[in-house]
Amino acid sequence: MFLDPTRIIYTLLPILVPLVILLVIARVIGAALRSASRPSGTVNDNYQGWFYVIQQQHVGVIERFGKFHQIVGPGFHMRLPIVDRVRDVSLMTEDEHITFDAKTEDNVTIELDVSVQYHVDYSQPVDGPSGIFKSLYTLTDPVAQMKDYFADALRSQIPSRKLDEVFTEKDAIARAIDEVVSEKMREYGYVIVTTLITSIKLPHDVQQSMNRIIASKNDLESAKNEAEAERQRTVVAAQAKAEAMEAEGHGIASQRLAIAQGIRESIDVIQGAELDAEEANRLFEFTQWVGMMEEFAKRGAHTVVLPSEFSGNDAVLRDLLVADAARKVDE
Repeated sequence: MFLDPTRIIYTLLPILVPLVILLVIARVIGAALRSASRPSGTVNDNYQGWFYVIQQQHVGVIERFGKFHQIVGPGFHMRLPIVDRVRDVSLMTEDEHITFDAKTEDNVTIELDVSVQYHVDYSQPVDGPSGIFKSLYTLTDPVAQMKDYFADALRSQIPSRKLDEVFTEKDAIARAIDEVVSEKMREYGYVIVTTLITSIKLPHDVQQSMNRIIASKNDLESAKNEAEAERQRTVVAAQAKAEAMEAEGHGIASQRLAIAQGIRESIDVIQGAELDAEEANRLFEFTQWVGMMEEFAKRGAHTVVLPSEFSGNDAVLRDLLVADAARKVDE
């Protein structure tokens, strides 16, 4: 008994067709998972099998018999095994952190941390190869080449500046090196989005010296402020004293004017009592003297020198001289 091949094929066909479909689906899902797990940036990948999937923000570069054939966008695609090779290129922005050493104009070696954001140039050129083509076929290690360009550009900027200028002109330095490297990397199919100097590190001894300098400047500024405050206080106090003395002078002048007016009125009253001018003056002097004695008594004075006579203004002085001469004779 012989088996009929046609009958065998028809018997196995319901089993083989779903199996082939399952294999195709598995390969597609596997390709999608591999593509989704790749990091951002430029990544080369070889797809195997008949079918493959290009993820969003990626493109596929097809090489046929080792030669560039075409670029395909995101989605489901079919390839010819052995004939076609598919290479995945990510168009997402990559962030690269680079550390450089450089010496300033005042011979201080510093360490700079630079953050560079870049991506493949996906713009459509009017003529010539695209940025995607150049990113794959011009450089074997684009990241290393970019680091070399940044190192060269940075070390040409730092030696022309002093340490203080590096800190104050940090953004200007970042823009300068960004312009230089962006122009060079665009020739290789890459766009530099932004360049940031995120950190400037100093040697430990230099940092301590700078801290001491800053502390000294702060102390000097504080001393200046205190001296200025003291000067202001002195000026204000002097102005207040001058104003007080001026007010006191006005008060004394007003007091003396009032006294003079009172004396004049008293003399006028005494003269009105049928006394001549000399008698009136002597009476007034006597009343003033009595008032002075009363004031001494109120204040508790212990010694009062009185004239032996009231015949002249120099009577008290003459009595003092006589008393002093007598004291010397007794000694």
